[in-house]
Amino acid sequence: MKTVHFIGIGGVGMSALAQACLDRGDAVSGSDRLLAAGLRTPVLEILAAQGCELFPQDGSGIRSPETVVVYSTAIEADNPDLLRANAIGCRVLHRSAALAMLCEGRETVAVTGTCGKSTVTAMLGHLLAVCGRDPLVIDGAEMTGLDEGGRRVASVRPSALSDGLAVIEADESDRSLMALSPTHAIITNASSDHFPKAEAEALFAAFRAKTPGIIVDATDAPPEPTPACDGWNVTFDWRGRLWTLPMPGAHNVANAKAALAMALALGCDAGVLARGLVTFRGIRRRLERIGTCRGAWVVDDYAHNIEKLHAAWTTLAAAAPGGVCGLWRPHGYAPLRKMEEGLAAMFNATLRPCDRLLLLPVYDAGGTADRSVTSDDLAAILTCPVSRVETLAEAEGLMRDFASPGRILVVFGARDPGLPVLAAKLCDAPIPSAP
Repeated sequence: MKTVHFIGIGGVGMSALAQACLDRGDAVSGSDRLLAAGLRTPVLEILAAQGCELFPQDGSGIRSPETVVVYSTAIEADNPDLLRANAIGCRVLHRSAALAMLCEGRETVAVTGTCGKSTVTAMLGHLLAVCGRDPLVIDGAEMTGLDEGGRRVASVRPSALSDGLAVIEADESDRSLMALSPTHAIITNASSDHFPKAEAEALFAAFRAKTPGIIVDATDAPPEPTPACDGWNVTFDWRGRLWTLPMPGAHNVANAKAALAMALALGCDAGVLARGLVTFRGIRRRLERIGTCRGAWVVDDYAHNIEKLHAAWTTLAAAAPGGVCGLWRPHGYAPLRKMEEGLAAMFNATLRPCDRLLLLPVYDAGGTADRSVTSDDLAAILTCPVSRVETLAEAEGLMRDFASPGRILVVFGARDPGLPVLAAKLCDAPIPSAP
């Protein structure tokens, strides 16, 4: 058993690794900036209930040089935990190295790409499980149905096999996927997000070149036609068979094809896969219908870049003839600066007169970010129906006013823990049994 301490343990990536370490019997501790303010998110509560010790980020949680300390690219060099770990001689690992360590001895499928990797990771893990392969799955999002009633972080599916398959999400945002050595890989797509498209393409090409096994590369796949929906389901024809996916949108059809292609290449039976795909329950905050508000569907979604926002909005618009009201918070100053013109072009071309965009201030996580760009700068170049809102409470009132049957309310954005809380607060009824 190891003793492992995670700096920023409440984040989506770190909490998944912490859960995977708890599953294998490690002693786990962690720190988070929220704890210094006396705040404990549901994820932090879940980890604490499993025996994880939680500390503010002041170095107090690192007590022994035998502790393995895990950090991410978001942790700055002067972080007190990191300084303490280096001062007493702890083994310090980047998040990607810790993920690689958890996959040692396993046949590993790494799923990467600019968009869709969390969904494909969850979908492939579900399909392999249905086919009896019992994979370890470590995702960048919580998978529906795996939280065991709120007792565990649902971004991890444990495996009873110590040397079986693993399916992991490989992060491209900081290029740390290059620290991984998977057996097989899925590359969903390449577009501009954390860096220009050409750099993304070069990064994924390098990753493909270092992966020795099966490669499913969808970066050059033709765009999917808009599928017809039957409620929240879509049916598509692929490789001589009809497949039904309980998620709408052309982008999700593309995600399903990538996951199915890998599962088939790993020897799974097509008939079993078809039956398994119908039972896929999705992942949290990816076009997740969570209830209704005055007859309008309420949807929670993680979209935070141009392609994801466009895919989600167009999918919802097809199901909402009365209009979509979308609340979005840019997740960082640097991403907004890089994407500002592209975001404006996308929103201006995508929104209909019956739609409405509510734009929150940039999420500020502290640190030394360049704050010279703001949501006001983006709003100034938008010609679509847009309202600047300062707070989640202000947005809630406007969204309730918009709500009526035939319309959809959607909360978009990454990082801000208040966004899914607002989505849940908007709901006055559960999703009806027949959409």
